Amino acid sequence: MNFPSTHSLLGKIVISTSVAITLLLAAAGWFVQDVTRRSLSDNLRVEVQGSLRAYESLWQSRAELLRTVSLALSNMSDVRRAFQTNDRATIQDTAAEFWSRVGQADSAATSSAQSDAPHSDNVFLVTDPQGGIIASLGGKLPDKGNFAAVRDASTRFPQQSDGFSLVGGKLYELVVTPVYVQTQAGSGLLNVLVSGFPVNQNIARDLKDRTGGSDFVFLSGGLPVASTLSEAETRPLANEFRRGPDVQQLELPGHEFAVLATTLRDLSGAPAGDLLILHNFDSVRRDLTALEKRLFLIWLAAVLAGMAVSVLLARRILRPIRQLDRAAALIAKEDYGEQVPVQGADELARLAHTFNTMSASIQSAREELIRRERISTIGQLSSSIVHDLRNPLASIYGGAEMMMDGELSPDQLQRLAGNIYRSSRVINEMLQELVDVSRGSVHAPESCLLREIVDAAVDVLSPAAADRSVEIHTSVDPTVELPLERARMERVFLNLISNAIEAMPSGGSISIVAIRNGDGVLTEVRDTGPGIPATVRPRLFQPFVTSGKNGLGLGLALSRQTVLDHGGDLWVEDSAGGGAWFRLRLPA
Repeated sequence: MNFPSTHSLLGKIVISTSVAITLLLAAAGWFVQDVTRRSLSDNLRVEVQGSLRAYESLWQSRAELLRTVSLALSNMSDVRRAFQTNDRATIQDTAAEFWSRVGQADSAATSSAQSDAPHSDNVFLVTDPQGGIIASLGGKLPDKGNFAAVRDASTRFPQQSDGFSLVGGKLYELVVTPVYVQTQAGSGLLNVLVSGFPVNQNIARDLKDRTGGSDFVFLSGGLPVASTLSEAETRPLANEFRRGPDVQQLELPGHEFAVLATTLRDLSGAPAGDLLILHNFDSVRRDLTALEKRLFLIWLAAVLAGMAVSVLLARRILRPIRQLDRAAALIAKEDYGEQVPVQGADELARLAHTFNTMSASIQSAREELIRRERISTIGQLSSSIVHDLRNPLASIYGGAEMMMDGELSPDQLQRLAGNIYRSSRVINEMLQELVDVSRGSVHAPESCLLREIVDAAVDVLSPAAADRSVEIHTSVDPTVELPLERARMERVFLNLISNAIEAMPSGGSISIVAIRNGDGVLTEVRDTGPGIPATVRPRLFQPFVTSGKNGLGLGLALSRQTVLDHGGDLWVEDSAGGGAWFRLRLPA
């Protein structure tokens, strides 16, 4: 994770930890929720499958009771004798007599709510072998015509058959029992007993009560014939349902159901409809919603607690780092005596110990460096002073030698004496300037003609320029008068001109031009020498910077400081034609 550089280390740790805790708890919450959802869904499917098994057990016991009773009736001698008469009235009377027995048997398999009228909707028929109805008792079935269920079951005669059949728009569970009689030619089919019960709302509600609350929907031809749900829920379910062996998930507006279906088969074994066993997902949704709320609260509390713990631990861990930071800031301010407390023996403790050792080493090295720099500075300053004194001393020495070696005219003696005087004064003023610079003292300026200062510097250096065949040209307005420290400013021009002369051992020219420029005076000193190397130019006005000449480079540093003290500036310009080009600006 990338953080903006403005974030503190504590903030980065807290943010990283918070993000990690959030993602971890979110993943754990999603996993718990997914596992819970799957578990609840699986439990729901198990309940649906359990309801199917309970239905099959109840339904089979009910059908088995009808088969047993019907088979017992078919084997009774009184029933067979009545059927052998082929007299419709006799058969009807005998069927009515035994109808009550079938009703009582069925009552034992029904709920107590139905026991008051156990066989009001149950059916009992006697038909001929072709399905023609001889007697119809109970229920609302046709009492004439051929009964299709007998034809469907005839392929299994002489065995009993049971199955579902749609009769008169109602779905019935029927048991078809053939009644045979023994003749000389063998057994002969006399009549057929048909007993059963309708699949209606009472049956559906009874199944729901007996199976633990599952809902039941009976379909025939894709249409609902009995249901424990409301009609508004039953019809969309019937439209959405597709026959299959697995548990299906059907969604309705506002409801979701787990549906397990079993095929209802007729007496020939063909599908006659479907039974849908349903469990509502509403309870699962409520449980999941409650779980989500609890997980969110747990997640929120864990994130807040994690952030609080992260802040506390991070502050404790970062305390040595903050101490190191403060100590490093003090070292940056050249306070090398700061030490960091060392606690424990972990990585931070080793880092603190290393930091203390480094700080002590830096302090020791700095003290040694200062001592060496002081010695070196003394040597460099001595060398520079010797170099800067050499020119005026040479002028004094030359003038004195000329005065001793030959007879000179009074004018020549006067000129030599003047040169010796000015050179002596330059030496004295230079020494005084070094003292003033070291003490930080500044003399009050006086009104001076700039041309006089330039000419004084040129006069001092003319012999050295003549020895190297260097010509000096000046163009200074004689009316330019400025408030200056004469000695220090003369020293500036002496440095610039002497550097130019020294840079041209084979001869050349120097031009000094001063012009008025707005509120000040701009002076240029240019030569035709090799120019200033690019490696030296950025550090030209720093102390002890030199290149290709004697001395150690204090002259330009002191010269620029002098001009700055006068409110001006001294800088070097790039010269396209070669040579060095210094510019000096002074306020008027």
